[in-house]
Amino acid sequence: MKLTVIGCGRWGTFLAWYLDRLGHTVTLYGRESSARMQRLMQERKNDLLTLPERMRLTTSLAEAAEAETIVISIGSQNLQGLMDQLASRGVQGKTFVLCMKGLEAGTGRRLSEIVRSTLNTSNRVAVWLGPGHVQEFTAGVPNCMVIDSSDPALKEELAEAFAGDLIRFYYGEDLLGNEIGAAAKNVIGIAAGMLDGLSLTTLKGALMSRGTREIARLIAAMGGNELSAYGLCHLGDYEATVFSRHSQNRRFGEVFVRGEAYDKLAEGYYTVRALIKLGAEYGVELPICQAVYDILFEGRDPRSALDALFKRERKRELK
Repeated sequence: MKLTVIGCGRWGTFLAWYLDRLGHTVTLYGRESSARMQRLMQERKNDLLTLPERMRLTTSLAEAAEAETIVISIGSQNLQGLMDQLASRGVQGKTFVLCMKGLEAGTGRRLSEIVRSTLNTSNRVAVWLGPGHVQEFTAGVPNCMVIDSSDPALKEELAEAFAGDLIRFYYGEDLLGNEIGAAAKNVIGIAAGMLDGLSLTTLKGALMSRGTREIARLIAAMGGNELSAYGLCHLGDYEATVFSRHSQNRRFGEVFVRGEAYDKLAEGYYTVRALIKLGAEYGVELPICQAVYDILFEGRDPRSALDALFKRERKRELK
């Protein structure tokens, strides 16, 4: 394939490195104003990997949009702006692969919805989701991930083209459920980090079981398959999000309750706003998400909010 990866953060840069390693012709795009892109242009490396000389690097969006397949890994709240730029260029007949886990904070829209509502119908869209950290992949540690799309043929095409010794792909069967589940696991990751920061790590078992059920109910109410919450998009990603020292969402939650600064992207911070909106819209109670929201945006004391969460009225397990 002739591919462009849009996004020069640690994940986007890894994707470019990985896809090149599989033999695809890859261009990596980043904004000219990005310090990370400037370093890559000058040194062809970041703190985690080195890019081969054969890979083209560009700060021209017009050049990036020439590829037949465009893989996107940017902050989810910036996707609409990117799509507006691409729509103004009249892009047609492209395949967009979204390697991002988030929801539009103000509207609750899924990322595939943003692409489909902005670009014309000649363009195809898929999502690439699931567990994995760059630090582990570049150390040779493999993992399993998911490709999903409303286009069955596209799923098979991408899963075959992107599979390698580091990543095995499964076909998703529920685009809505996989997108909601993947986005929501970051909120659970923030909650897990808060437990770590308060020395309440032993409560992660309850957090995981209840969190999965909470998101399953939302997926079902929205018209998806609630079992998607138990797959790689959500529960299957907990190890990488709830426990890993590499998890930015977990780390953000931990430093937040300790009153420390954090300068990296934690998508769950924006996603929780969208989930609270969706919960109200679909009439689904989301107690974990609500607790995280109250702590982050309403100034509620983290210990009292989490204490109240785990001391809710007795219920049968998973009800």
